[in-house]
Amino acid sequence: MAENITGKIARKYMAHFLDASFGGSTPDWYRVGEDLEEFNVELNPDTERKQNILGNNTFVHNGYEISADAEPFYARVGDKLFNRLQSIVDTLATDDGCKTYALEVHLWEEGATSGTFVAYRQQCYVIPTSYGGDTSGYQIPFSVSYVGDKVKGKFTPASGDTPASWVADA
Repeated sequence: MAENITGKIARKYMAHFLDASFGGSTPDWYRVGEDLEEFNVELNPDTERKQNILGNNTFVHNGYEISADAEPFYARVGDKLFNRLQSIVDTLATDDGCKTYALEVHLWEEGATSGTFVAYRQQCYVIPTSYGGDTSGYQIPFSVSYVGDKVKGKFTPASGDTPASWVADA
């Protein structure tokens, strides 16, 4: 059962996950945010305004180029997302080697089934932007480039030995 959330929604209730299996047979949802003070999904709208010789204005909206940046991301031994990011860095993987899914979960919005939440899944590419860092620890900051359509579904958080899961709405 979701908490009874009213009024202003605290940031912790908009959850961002990445599938750390990167195309594995079973998604392995990893919640982004442990070291982040901020994580914004930038919509980057592609818009155009024109004025013709008659003085009429037009507006065209060509869609979005959605992206997000996670910085810092501290490496932790055994961390499933770190393992994949390090592999991308080590092999300089490109294209499908960086492809996975992102999941946005509305933890303030319970699904039709108790214990589930409204969620949107979208394919994305996770691209490390650098590696190294300062004395605070080894870091691999990364960018997320979202592609394709969002698909609405239901997210069930992990519980005991049961992994978190996402299922598309029928």
